[in-house]
Amino acid sequence: MTSRITWDEASARRYERQLLGAPAPVGTPVAEVVSTLLATHAQVLSAAELSVGLRLDGATRQDVRAALWDDRSDNRRDDRSDDPRHNRSGDRRLVKTYGPRGTIHLLAAAELPFWSAALTAVPGGAGAPPGVRMTPGQEEQVVAAIGDALDGRQLTIDELSEEVVARTGPWAGDLVMEAFQGKWPRWRQVMHRAGQSGALCFAPNRGRKATYTRPPHFDPLPADEALATLVRHYLHAYGPATPQHFAKWAAAPRGWAADLFATLASSGGIEEVDFEGAPAWVVAGDTEFPTEAVRGVRLLPYFDAYAIAAQPRERMFPGAAYQRALAGGQAGNFPVLLVDGVVAGVWHQRRQGKRTTVTVEPLGRLTRARERELREQVERVGEVLEAEPELVVGKVTAGPHA
Repeated sequence: MTSRITWDEASARRYERQLLGAPAPVGTPVAEVVSTLLATHAQVLSAAELSVGLRLDGATRQDVRAALWDDRSDNRRDDRSDDPRHNRSGDRRLVKTYGPRGTIHLLAAAELPFWSAALTAVPGGAGAPPGVRMTPGQEEQVVAAIGDALDGRQLTIDELSEEVVARTGPWAGDLVMEAFQGKWPRWRQVMHRAGQSGALCFAPNRGRKATYTRPPHFDPLPADEALATLVRHYLHAYGPATPQHFAKWAAAPRGWAADLFATLASSGGIEEVDFEGAPAWVVAGDTEFPTEAVRGVRLLPYFDAYAIAAQPRERMFPGAAYQRALAGGQAGNFPVLLVDGVVAGVWHQRRQGKRTTVTVEPLGRLTRARERELREQVERVGEVLEAEPELVVGKVTAGPHA
């Protein structure tokens, strides 16, 4: 008999599994928290620090930075784990690199064997225009050149560009890619693929300049095994979900995702449930859900995993939140206020020296109890960011991703 799951049940389980109901205890490795989220969006590093810090009791941004930048001397060792879900290698480091959707994420270093194999197996979208794109052979050349150039070194983008062109040919340096204020060299169109394949990751900034290095060496898992691991990991954190939800999260073709789910279902790795009257999927046997609905107030930063991955989006962003807290239907561009597990407002923080002003715009009235919880959340934001916070309840005037 097919299990029937309500939105409240699914929301409550996601909330708990995302460490929003109760943070991980003191001493939990930062990489374990990141693994629980699957990955932490890090285009804005301070937002990633908040995503992790708010889920780890007593943690500050320094804990995230230590896991990310410390102990980089052994980047040639093999960190492969027999089970990428459980970090058995003992490696507590993070890697900042190109993850799901080709965007910058923090990943657990011990999970690179599965992430790399899975991400490079996801079919890409439309390529660059004919005058810009490279052949598959040229792309392979560039990725290999990036990995060779960065092995044991930390290079700025300009230094890396010189190395790539020297190792491939002048064609790689042709300024043909549209950029913010000019044009980028041709080779940069596969920079995200270099990150996903394990040839590149971020290193500490050199002054104001970003630098890159090569992550710890590892042996990728077989593609089929890695994709199965990724789907199970995704469904454990965010299920019930459909192939379409997974495709949106992974920036993958819907038909390909549907075929992948069908293959995993036939092998017994996932099972179908009734989710609010429609078919959806969970990990096989993972059909226990809480009976109590979510209660509480939380603040989530830009591109937090919970706000992006929880589907259907109309339920996660109910009523006025769908227009106010999304940007063209895209989640993540605004930090969000959660009330009882769903989006009920937006917020913004502006730091000046050791102080930060946290402006919260609720989309409905907050009870006194929820106001107290909100103040506690603002205090916790200040602790994570190592700043003295001030709460202002009012209109957020900053635009998306400001």
